[in-house]
Amino acid sequence: MDNNAQLIAQCEARAKQWLTPAFDEETRKAVQAMLDNEDKTELIDAFYRDLEFGTGGLRGIMGAGTNRMNKYIVGMATQGFANYILKAFPGKQCSVVVGHDCRNNGRMFAESVADIFSANGIRVFLFESLRPTPEISYAIRQLGCQAGVNVTASHNPKEYNGYKAYWDDGAQVLAPHDKGIIDEVNKVTIDDVKFEGNKELIEIIGGEMDWDYLQAVKEAMVDQDVILRQKDLNIVYSPMHGTGRVIIPEALRSWGFQNIHVVPEQMVIDGNFPTVVSPNPENAEAMTLGMKLGTRLNADLVIASDPDADRLAIVCRNAKGEWEIINGNQTCMMFCWYIIANKKKLGQLKGNEFLVKTIVTTEVIRKIADKNGVELRDCYTGFKWIANEIRKDEGVKKYIGGGEESFGFLPFDKVRDKDSPASICLICEIAAWAKDNGKTLYDLLMDIYVEYGFSFEHTINVVRPGKTGADEIKQMMENFRNDPPKDLGGSEVCLWKDFQTLEARYADGRVEKLDMPDTSNVLQWFCTDGTKVSVRPSGTEPKIKFYVEVKDPTMRCANCYERCLAGAKEKLEAIKECLKL
Repeated sequence: MDNNAQLIAQCEARAKQWLTPAFDEETRKAVQAMLDNEDKTELIDAFYRDLEFGTGGLRGIMGAGTNRMNKYIVGMATQGFANYILKAFPGKQCSVVVGHDCRNNGRMFAESVADIFSANGIRVFLFESLRPTPEISYAIRQLGCQAGVNVTASHNPKEYNGYKAYWDDGAQVLAPHDKGIIDEVNKVTIDDVKFEGNKELIEIIGGEMDWDYLQAVKEAMVDQDVILRQKDLNIVYSPMHGTGRVIIPEALRSWGFQNIHVVPEQMVIDGNFPTVVSPNPENAEAMTLGMKLGTRLNADLVIASDPDADRLAIVCRNAKGEWEIINGNQTCMMFCWYIIANKKKLGQLKGNEFLVKTIVTTEVIRKIADKNGVELRDCYTGFKWIANEIRKDEGVKKYIGGGEESFGFLPFDKVRDKDSPASICLICEIAAWAKDNGKTLYDLLMDIYVEYGFSFEHTINVVRPGKTGADEIKQMMENFRNDPPKDLGGSEVCLWKDFQTLEARYADGRVEKLDMPDTSNVLQWFCTDGTKVSVRPSGTEPKIKFYVEVKDPTMRCANCYERCLAGAKEKLEAIKECLKL
């Protein structure tokens, strides 16, 4: 039997287990249809593996099968999570927060999660309807819960749903709990799941928590006087059919902004995301309706949040008066610059503050921090690692902000995940500050480049779906690890970092140990001219990601920007050719 025939036979055997009475009629029919289909592609994709409960939880395409998001996979994950919580807190009346976003099946999954936790004797605070991811994180801390779950696939396409698992500090789980939960989940069979909930242990929450969260978000404000002077800043906002639709306009008003307009077509709650190809603020297409409204209203800036309102997107006018999307690196850079510069001016820096960025985020932030005497820490991709840095020095050092290139920022410590309501309010404050000084956000960005050096960042996503794709991505990482590049686009590589072995190797032969809290499947290459390339498989999507950063020290004024950008894009193409992308 060849490998493909063997794989089909294995998938058929796994699929037949889903034809038992433990699964509902709709699921059995869907599985039988896959078995009956001569084309076995769908069957293989649905059953070639178990949808992995990773360190962040679950994320996958919805449908029947072991490699799909459905109530049975969610049920087994929740049962395993419940088992771990009860072991971790013996003799305690444990409690959890459960929420969801706008995605199809979100409410059904959330209610199922609540039922299973309650059936295991765990008290559940279930949000009455969709809520932002950062509010789930906040509620866990506010209510003193041991854990939490948010049913969301963040910015993924409409076919996806997911399950983010949180621990008692409001952050997504880290060691040792991540591996402990995974072990418990892997032990669970469908017969172990307690689907029948105990309604007496489920409490519906909503408005009061919204109020508390909105009050907490105001702690991210740096300078209210600026907002009072520029309260008529013309703001256009879109929630992209998701959870920010009510809370973000309310947050902006609570900060003092009075001229807020929403994109009406995208205020409609809809898990099919009918007005965008994908509800990802990283994609320019998703911002089209906002920019059209911004043009008609002559807005100062256009902002958006993704469906679970943890990421944000910002569009401002460039030097030609045209709309330009500020990318995630630029966004993070402007946040860090403003927080440092204005807290310093207002006497709010006491000398014990620190910022955090992920290892794939722009190095310009380090220059800003170093020049101003503020500690900057690097961590792995994902806000659980930023939360880990906050937790390590809580009560000793003051966290003042942290972010990553993928359009996420957290400007205060009451939440332990990226927070678009707080970040959107703060970027509007920054825009108000710029306007108060006769500038736009774009002008501010140019000022930062002139002072700290031009840097161009670009992420290349190589998508490889299904089992064959997963195998190809694994092989690509092995090839790069075994035969790393010696130059990138004509620039000599002088430092290679491997976060799986935690080794940094220099061109002169020196080898140093990387000081990181855990290993991660990430490679980084640094060149003599400041070029940086990072490579890692995505933890949530079937893709491998290449993060490219190119420098140009010759930007002396804003008029140099287009020249520097054109040169950097040429360099990017040369790097892609070197990497055969």
